[in-house]
Amino acid sequence: MNQLESQFAAFVVRTRWWIIAVSFALIALAATGLQNLTVTQSYRVYFGPDDPNLVAYESLENTYTKDDSIVFVLAPRHGDVFTRDFLSVVETLTEQAWQIPYANRVDSITNFQHTEADHDDLIVADLVKTATSFTDDQLVKVKRIALAEPQLRKLLLADDARVTSVNVNVLLPGIDEANELPAAIASARELAAGIEAQDENVEVHISGMTAMHNAVSEAAMSDMSVLAPLSFGVMFLLVAFLAGGMVGTMTTLFVFSMSVVGAMGMSGHYGFPITPTGATAPNIILTVAVANSVHILIAYFYALRQGHDKHDAVQESLRLNLHPISLASITTAIGFLAMNFSVSPPFQQMGTTVATGVLISFALSITFLPAMLAILPTGRIRQRSIEDTWIQSFGDFVVSKRRGLLWGSAVCIVVLIANVPRNQFNEVFFHYFDKKMEFRVDTDFMLDNLTGLYQIHYSLDSGEAGGISEPVFLRLTDQFAEWWRTQPETEHVRSITDTMRRLNKNMHGDDEAMYKLPDSRDLAAQYLLLYEMSLPYGLDLNNQINVDKSSTRVTVTLKPIAMQETLALTARASDWLDKHAPAIGHDQGSGMVMMATHMTMRNVTTMVYGTTIALALISLVIVIALRSLKIGALSFIVNLAPIAMGYGIWGIIDGEIGMGLSIVGSMTFGIVVDDTVHFLSKYLRARRENGLSAEQAVKYAFSTVGRALIVTSIVLVAGFSVLATSLFSVNSNMGISVAIVIGCALFTVLLFLPPLLIKLDSQASP
Repeated sequence: MNQLESQFAAFVVRTRWWIIAVSFALIALAATGLQNLTVTQSYRVYFGPDDPNLVAYESLENTYTKDDSIVFVLAPRHGDVFTRDFLSVVETLTEQAWQIPYANRVDSITNFQHTEADHDDLIVADLVKTATSFTDDQLVKVKRIALAEPQLRKLLLADDARVTSVNVNVLLPGIDEANELPAAIASARELAAGIEAQDENVEVHISGMTAMHNAVSEAAMSDMSVLAPLSFGVMFLLVAFLAGGMVGTMTTLFVFSMSVVGAMGMSGHYGFPITPTGATAPNIILTVAVANSVHILIAYFYALRQGHDKHDAVQESLRLNLHPISLASITTAIGFLAMNFSVSPPFQQMGTTVATGVLISFALSITFLPAMLAILPTGRIRQRSIEDTWIQSFGDFVVSKRRGLLWGSAVCIVVLIANVPRNQFNEVFFHYFDKKMEFRVDTDFMLDNLTGLYQIHYSLDSGEAGGISEPVFLRLTDQFAEWWRTQPETEHVRSITDTMRRLNKNMHGDDEAMYKLPDSRDLAAQYLLLYEMSLPYGLDLNNQINVDKSSTRVTVTLKPIAMQETLALTARASDWLDKHAPAIGHDQGSGMVMMATHMTMRNVTTMVYGTTIALALISLVIVIALRSLKIGALSFIVNLAPIAMGYGIWGIIDGEIGMGLSIVGSMTFGIVVDDTVHFLSKYLRARRENGLSAEQAVKYAFSTVGRALIVTSIVLVAGFSVLATSLFSVNSNMGISVAIVIGCALFTVLLFLPPLLIKLDSQASP
């Protein structure tokens, strides 16, 4: 092995010009894929095409209408919706909202189709028309009607009548995703700004599912335009300060730039779109690529300080690091490839893209980087650095205090791991967005003052055309809606039965005693037909009943509750239907909330499976590469401990594990292995080649690789800490937790592993 390493190092120095030329050519070839990269605007990209919940949701949308919407939340600063001026503003916004691109329906308290009897006639008309001409009595009447109407209260009108909303249903064609969604949101924002400019007493917020999808897109673009350059700058400064001045900085700059360009180009060739999750791939590749380069640089400058000439120093650095860098890169790539076990395509794609970048940076680190060092001037070389003296002294300290450090660090590890059970699988989806984002601010206002985003849709099937008018079906549907209204988690329930009650009352001379469901199928069908014929264009009942009137949709709006609560609540609803309405065909409830909840729970399960396989593969690779079953088993424990410690710390500071945290185990295991592999490689080299004792071998490992481990850990923590500033919490939480795990890995490798090696290995020769 040593001879092969020496031969490879000599080959790289000898063919340095060819290596540089070929490296540029291959990266340029990979970069041609950049033109294929597209940014997706759809949240549906997070669900595979065969995802059962996505299939169910799309089936519901095909039966009725899509529920993607832009919600304008309007609040009069004087605190009363029912004034002439404010209702006039709502009227204006309702009319203008039809001009939003792809608007399909607009609902508000002003255009709500109120019904009342006029002798034998049914009058259907806007609840509010030309509000500026209303008398005081009319204002009182409209307020009374609106607050009593189940389809308005807690959905379009707050209980205290201080806030209202205008809901715009949006049907995006899906032909030009890059422009359709931004165009709709830009129009909505322009409309809101115009309303606020016309009347300073009106406050307008924009929320809704369409606005949330746009916020996801904006978060992705922010990560790409802000975090990537920030990561680049942080890496540049860290390398310049920690790893070797301008020569080291410029060569590393080439390596991580080429790694990112090559990996993203290959991502384009793979056909991967850029998603909010995938937008973080360049940051991660930057970080890992720098870590690879640092080991080569530090060993190179160390050899120069020992008196080697430039070419000999390059060869010595490559000889010492080829084996551990190869092993570390392979294990890191395996860890990221394990993300393909995720049920969410963006995480699969990010894992593959980063793994590609890791392998490209590995190839460049052992070929292009030393070739560049071999042709560039060395610069001024200090005979002995303060860092070298410090790390050697630190190694002496660890050896001398090994017993106390072994037990002290073991207790610390156990205490942190004991906090892992504090975590729970949970996520509140609109909390994906930072509180500084406009969407989060507007949505928080809507949740605090009006209604929520969490909607669950049920399609109840009567089994026959026109069957929704059957009294038994109507009664069971109404009972189901009432059951939901009694649940403490419920904000609002929309059901066709509320309309049927009102129509029955209207057709009996507005007798309040007749505010109940019709007793006859024929009467119910006639009421429904008469009502539908009176509705204006765009305000039909297609969002609640299907074409042949065999099924109806019940929509439940929930408070923002956790995943486990959502699953428990919907399970109770399904049990109610099975027990009380077995004859009614029904689904298990669908909608974006249900899709995301089920996907997150499945993702946790599949990632546990994927991480287990990655652990087994990586451990096997380490055993084979280090040629020691004992050392391989030891490394497994040392590598697994930081991940468990990281989850323990997360249990203390947060305690909620969602999509972003579910992949941290597979992501970090490969990265954590880097520290262990480099330390063990140097330790075993000292034991096998130099015949040193366990204590001396530990000191040798500290002196040769200790500084590089600290520098690479600082680089990795800094890189992932930049990711932690993302406005998208899936990415920011992932960045924070990975940085924590890397810090725990450095603690374990420097303070726990060396004493453990000495204790287990002092009497035996490896």
